[in-house]
Amino acid sequence: MGGLSNVVYFMFHPNQLRAIIQWKTWHEPVYTRDPSKEAPTLRSCFDFLNQTSRSFSAVIQELQPEMLVPIALFYLVLRGLDTIEDDMTLPATTKEPMLREFYKYLRTDGWTFNGNGPNEKDRALLVHFDDVIAELRKIDKKYYDVIEDITIKMGNGMADYAMDAEFEEGVRTVAQYEEYCHFVAGLVGEGLTRIFVQGNTANPALLDRMELSESMGQFLQKTNIIRDVHEDFEDSRRFWPKDVWSKYVDKWEDLFDPKHRTQAVYCSSEMVLNALKHADECLYYMAGIKEQSVFNFVAIPQSMAIATLELVFQNPKIFHSHIKITKGDACHLMMKSTQNLQVVCDVFKTYTRRIARKNDPRDPHYLEISVACGKIEQFIETLFPTQDGKKLQAMQDEQGQEGAQNDLWEALLLVGAVLFVLLLVSGLMLGLAWYMGARFDVIFDKSAASSLKDVARAAATSQVHEEL
Repeated sequence: MGGLSNVVYFMFHPNQLRAIIQWKTWHEPVYTRDPSKEAPTLRSCFDFLNQTSRSFSAVIQELQPEMLVPIALFYLVLRGLDTIEDDMTLPATTKEPMLREFYKYLRTDGWTFNGNGPNEKDRALLVHFDDVIAELRKIDKKYYDVIEDITIKMGNGMADYAMDAEFEEGVRTVAQYEEYCHFVAGLVGEGLTRIFVQGNTANPALLDRMELSESMGQFLQKTNIIRDVHEDFEDSRRFWPKDVWSKYVDKWEDLFDPKHRTQAVYCSSEMVLNALKHADECLYYMAGIKEQSVFNFVAIPQSMAIATLELVFQNPKIFHSHIKITKGDACHLMMKSTQNLQVVCDVFKTYTRRIARKNDPRDPHYLEISVACGKIEQFIETLFPTQDGKKLQAMQDEQGQEGAQNDLWEALLLVGAVLFVLLLVSGLMLGLAWYMGARFDVIFDKSAASSLKDVARAAATSQVHEEL
């Protein structure tokens, strides 16, 4: 039945099918992992990577060899930590010490854990965690130190929340929401940046701008929290801050009541607005990546995130079902995101404009969201100014007209300058002639001219007589 429904779907959505075929046919990884050269424990690690996250697994396994294993293990370690924190069957008294001591387990050969609930989806990872530990022993110390440091910070942050009675009832303030996202995602961005720089695949200047790494993690985490609100509600988890949702409904459960659907959508708009503030810093961060496979690794999830934000924005379905972008859209985004920063900026611009078009003037955050979208476009414009053919032609035509006018004025000025010089020289010559005794008045006085002629004749005649 599923196969038939897919056929019908693709009949009416041929672009989706084309994107999938293009990705499967034309995508060429920068690097390809070779399992035949790996130890059994490492192959086991990649098997668990495939089980825990297919999307992340695919991009991780296309990383350059130097980055491949450290980042795969880093992901599995944090996934193991997250599996303990997410398990609602574990009491806080069990979670808290495990989360704080988890970094020590990384140094304990053969350590495993089988105390997770039977329905915990990544339970098998901890049951066979000894394979991860075995491979951690083999990686370069500079990478291990980063993994251990982030594990300590994240474990302590998760433990604090696990023991917080108020957090058991959900996130209360926006500040607490930001802090939680920092511990579960912002620290991941920090760890990855340090690994990238250690491996000479990112600009070291990123270490001085950790707020960019923070935004990379927070943008992904906040998008997932918005998208998964219904799933979390069914699991009795609440990550949307009470300071936000209490503006729109009296009780958390009211967000999922169809009677309050309009208010629920307005609430989700505020959550989307909070996530959008990280978008421009994510693009700024990606400008600091120096190696193509690493760029693909960081760009694909970010493109997926902005597309997901557009999907959930003004979409009441998030309150009664679990939605996600289609496989065709995902393939299209992956094709775009494995090229360069300018293409990724175009992806962000496309989905930002879609968000702006969906923005409802009746929404209390209409103006703020419009400004946030404009800010993202403005930032992209500073990186890659728009080259519009029609605008360029108009500018050239305008410049041509201005040039013709300038040429006319220059010609007139040149003629005027020549005339001025001629008049000046003529005036100087006439003045000098007058000074030397020239009589210009006779030109206009006929009687004076006749007398001068008579004088000239008399002078000439006298001279002749003298000579005789």
